[in-house]
Amino acid sequence: MKTYLALTAALLSSLAVSVPAQTGVLPAAGDVSTTETPAKIAVIAFQAAVTQTNEFQRNFGDLQKKYEPKRDHLKSLNDEIGTLQKQLQAQGATLSDVERESRAKAISDKQKQLQREQEDDQNDFQQEMQETFNGVAQKVGEVLVAYAQQHGYTLVLDGGQQQTQMVLYANPATDISKAILDAYNLKSGVPAPAQPAAATPKPTTRPPAQHPPAQPQH
Repeated sequence: MKTYLALTAALLSSLAVSVPAQTGVLPAAGDVSTTETPAKIAVIAFQAAVTQTNEFQRNFGDLQKKYEPKRDHLKSLNDEIGTLQKQLQAQGATLSDVERESRAKAISDKQKQLQREQEDDQNDFQQEMQETFNGVAQKVGEVLVAYAQQHGYTLVLDGGQQQTQMVLYANPATDISKAILDAYNLKSGVPAPAQPAAATPKPTTRPPAQHPPAQPQH
């Protein structure tokens, strides 16, 4: 039976979220007073930063605890099937054809039940994981936009491991991942969990972007 660790890794690697992205406004034609400013670029491992926030770690830990009873039930059912299979293998030669077929059918029915319940459980877990990740990621994205505006960044690139084919090199000084992580933890007010959520793997996909609300005029 697949472990929740493998399931969680697969789920996080497939998560997608809409992240606010600030876009500039083109100057009006003939506006000679407009001057160009040098580009100031930063990089962030966005999804990894989201999963490292105190809020996500807390919510992810709560989600794991929620599914522990179902996880234990599936493990018990899987163990029961294994025991029945061993008994049939050991006693098969002494059983009548009717009894052998009856036991084989009982095992087959339990295997189908296990598969069905595993699929239902995975679908439910995936949906809640998606909602958990998106809820935090949206708010981290808002902090990212505010931070970029405050520090004068004209462009922020997702430089996570999943983006190595796009970001070929980045000076470590341009990485704002920790700054965003610290800023969000401070804003959220969620304390660090006593123990980080077990085996939180790094995401491997980049979330698409969306336009943010109009920027207030200063």
